[in-house]
Amino acid sequence: MRRKRLVRAVTVCLLGILIGLTGFWAIGALRERDETARTTARFDPPVWAGQNVPGACSGGFYARRGDTIVLTIVAHCANPGDTLRGVGERVIGVFGPRAELRDCPAGRFCAPSDFLAMALAPDRIPWGHLNMVDLGAGGYRTLAAGTRPLACSDIRVGDRVEMNGREHYRTGTIVSIGSYEHETDTIFPCMAVADIPVVVGDSGGAVLVNGAPAGIISRQLDGRLGFTPLAEGLENLGLILCTTPDCDLSPERAVQPAT
Repeated sequence: MRRKRLVRAVTVCLLGILIGLTGFWAIGALRERDETARTTARFDPPVWAGQNVPGACSGGFYARRGDTIVLTIVAHCANPGDTLRGVGERVIGVFGPRAELRDCPAGRFCAPSDFLAMALAPDRIPWGHLNMVDLGAGGYRTLAAGTRPLACSDIRVGDRVEMNGREHYRTGTIVSIGSYEHETDTIFPCMAVADIPVVVGDSGGAVLVNGAPAGIISRQLDGRLGFTPLAEGLENLGLILCTTPDCDLSPERAVQPAT
């Protein structure tokens, strides 16, 4: 079965798109101006879904847990419980727990998708734009009300993929889908691979499949994009994807994260 096919890294250097380097924005310099030039202006506060978040790789999608607005952040770029601060120690948000599967081999970590949720400080929430994804040169994508996040079973080989990392918009197609079980890494029941080149700094970005919210940039596999599905991770963390401009909340109801 498709889910049982293993998606394995060939060498240790292909294990993950890890940052840990101060200048990761400069790595893999942007090569093609026609792909990287923005076509739309940024909001204030900016939409970080699909964009770099200072100090935390790239944002994926906006979601909520109760009255708390969160942004998905790739798990290998953040530590649960930490507070992310920006210029002047201004609070950006607080990282919550990673998505995690309890049914896992002893001594290993298993997850349905490679992300955790960052509860955003109220002044970092882009009210009126929470159902948007910023794909840079690809423009803003607005999720229609009630849009369903894709699960592994919704994704097929040959599907069209879009992503944006480091302000470098890219497209391609799904070439394989299966489990990821490298012996020194997180075990993921599902990882999709697309024929899109990725490098350090792309981690965490939003992935759209056939225009639908589908996953999180998670790994580099032989230089190609590996992403984990969105729906399973949201369900695991008890999150609801934002598909309306204010995610069915209001600034007055939003809960400020504890720091």
